[in-house]
Amino acid sequence: MQTTPVIATLQMAKDLGLLEEEFKEIQKILGRDPNFTEVSIFSVMWSEHCSYKNSIKWLKTLPRDGERLLVGAGEENAGLVDIGNGLGCAFKIESHNHPSAVEPYQGAATGVGGIHRDIFTMGARPIAALNSLRFGKIDLKRTKHLVKGVVKGIGDYGNCFGVPTVGGEAYFYDCYNQNILVNAMSVGIVNKDETVSAISEGVGNPIYIVGSATGKDGIHGATFASADLSEDSEEDLPAVQVGDPFQEKLLLEASLEAIQTGAIVGMQDMGAAGITCSTSEMSAKGESGMIIHLDKVPTRQANMKPFEILLSESQERMLIVCEKGKEEVLEAVFDKWDLECEIIGEVTDTQRLEFYLNGELVADVPTDPLVLGGGAPVYDRTYKEPAYLKEINAYSIDQIAEPTDLVAAAKQLIASPNIASKKWIYEQYDSMVRTNSMSVNAPSDAAIVRVKGSNKALAVTTDCNSSYVHADPYKGTMIAVSEAARNIVCSGGLPVAITNCLNFGNPYNEEVYWQFVNAIKGMGEACRKYNTPVTGGNVSFYNQSEIDGKTVPVYPTPTIGMLGILDTPEARMTMNFKNEGDFVFLIGDMKNDISSSEYLRNNHAVKLSPVPHFELEEEFHLHQVIQQLIPTGLVQSIHDLSEGGLFIALMESSMASNLGFDIQFNKEGVRMDAALFGEGQSRVIVSVKSENKEAFIAWIGKQNINHSQLGIVTNGNIQINKQDFGHLNEWKKIYDQSIGLAIEA
Repeated sequence: MQTTPVIATLQMAKDLGLLEEEFKEIQKILGRDPNFTEVSIFSVMWSEHCSYKNSIKWLKTLPRDGERLLVGAGEENAGLVDIGNGLGCAFKIESHNHPSAVEPYQGAATGVGGIHRDIFTMGARPIAALNSLRFGKIDLKRTKHLVKGVVKGIGDYGNCFGVPTVGGEAYFYDCYNQNILVNAMSVGIVNKDETVSAISEGVGNPIYIVGSATGKDGIHGATFASADLSEDSEEDLPAVQVGDPFQEKLLLEASLEAIQTGAIVGMQDMGAAGITCSTSEMSAKGESGMIIHLDKVPTRQANMKPFEILLSESQERMLIVCEKGKEEVLEAVFDKWDLECEIIGEVTDTQRLEFYLNGELVADVPTDPLVLGGGAPVYDRTYKEPAYLKEINAYSIDQIAEPTDLVAAAKQLIASPNIASKKWIYEQYDSMVRTNSMSVNAPSDAAIVRVKGSNKALAVTTDCNSSYVHADPYKGTMIAVSEAARNIVCSGGLPVAITNCLNFGNPYNEEVYWQFVNAIKGMGEACRKYNTPVTGGNVSFYNQSEIDGKTVPVYPTPTIGMLGILDTPEARMTMNFKNEGDFVFLIGDMKNDISSSEYLRNNHAVKLSPVPHFELEEEFHLHQVIQQLIPTGLVQSIHDLSEGGLFIALMESSMASNLGFDIQFNKEGVRMDAALFGEGQSRVIVSVKSENKEAFIAWIGKQNINHSQLGIVTNGNIQINKQDFGHLNEWKKIYDQSIGLAIEA
């Protein structure tokens, strides 16, 4: 039975997140008023989540070319880098913030599932997962609920899917009390000549939907991700997807097997905006069109409306363009894996998407105006320096009293949730499945993953100290890139490329947009210095909460996911001290600086202070020194200084091998708390065998870099400037148990 389509009004468009000028542009593009289904299509494709309309201008300033890149930034579902031996590494990081804040278990689980699909739709098998998490104050009931749900969601999905979680980070700041951040990263391996593109071409080629049936979960999820989070957001639960890791495992194996048949012309997963996004982007890329019969889509509920089918973000689904004549070959693979595999349309040359339901045309829209890089809106937002910077600039270290009891200060610091071991979190993840991880028993600053069947290993990491970025978005983001590169270099790897997940507040807030612009500038400068192009990623705006009637943006959090390469697994370097009696050296310098340190925030409750000492050239030189030092064989361990400064770095190197340290220093003009807990950048500690001490001193003396001998590795006792700090065991107990005790309290 034919039905008259509902013509959309301006108010309908606004309710779906469109601006008035955008609605008028849609009328102009179509040459008529859109119906409700059509305006729904535009609303999700022109949402920030899909179109990057408020960010693309600045994203284009990032370095996006490199000799190792096999596809350009944004051209495919994920970045693809040549790692040698005929292999490519596909990797990407994305956010699932709002869904996780409303329904933490499914929000986090489907974030993991979605990022893995981005990898295997390109033909790559995921071999490692990482994450970057931000929560509110750890003693809040809501925070404990969200932490438990997110961690269980990540663990359950990843463990069932069979990909190890090898690295990550977690921070706890009150600006994330309501709007948490859940960023998930996937890394996969593919033969360079066996990749698949997210493209639609070949008039008459059949279009398949494969995987799970389509339900009403996740409808308008992309729009949900492009709006402010409020106390009423729990009413948006239908915008949270539901995942099935067992189904995704079947879809992974079936997809990789189907690629080998040669029947696939193009393939894309259905993430944000579901069928709408995959049909739009694949068609626009192939300069083609599609006819889609929505009644052919397998559904979980009866009588689903056209917009519900089009906008559903039900998980574990793919859109495939099959070469005509090879339908039986493709269908046989998915039938073998007991997965839905239905023809729902065909490729045309119209450059339009024509959606039918039971023979009735329910939507007819051009492809190019829908997509990023085509006709989707691009805005140039105004921005201004935030008012809080005045308070930051007024800070002075002289305002901060020095501790009278260093041992007590150190114990308070090591118990901070931003310093203490995250083992309560990561022990819920399977890090050993597939036996590729090399960092479980001998940790490195970055996770090291063996590439089976080759002589290669990958070094991967996620990094961002959002407190630094809040203090100075430009330098803070340079530090985020630098720490990621430093972690890889200290692990024996060569940094080659990054993916990013840019988490910010509302882009219409001029102070938030100032943070965004300056973060992009800092990221670009650092990436150019390290020759680590940006392969793609994700922008997540609207991360803010209504707290006590006031809108509070989260700290600007441009998470960096970085990929490094080790030409041989034996080239890796670990962070743990090896032998009692080894000598400990600091490479870099001590500064009278506690700015933006966890010590200043945790021990003195000072939240606003400048970024720690950082100079890009100084940092780059350190990396070059480390890269030359490791092959000499003169050092036993290397560990960078980051949160918690020198004291925490020494503790982490000690606890990893149940040893201790006895150090002495007298740096004129540097306070003891600054020397121990300051977080000035561009520094590492190394341990050296006694028989290599003189050779090391001679070598490092030629490198034009500050360095000093600190002391020796002990059997477990801790001494600093002849003051007894007790035995490692008591420190390890505090470090290991603090987060678990706080969450379970």
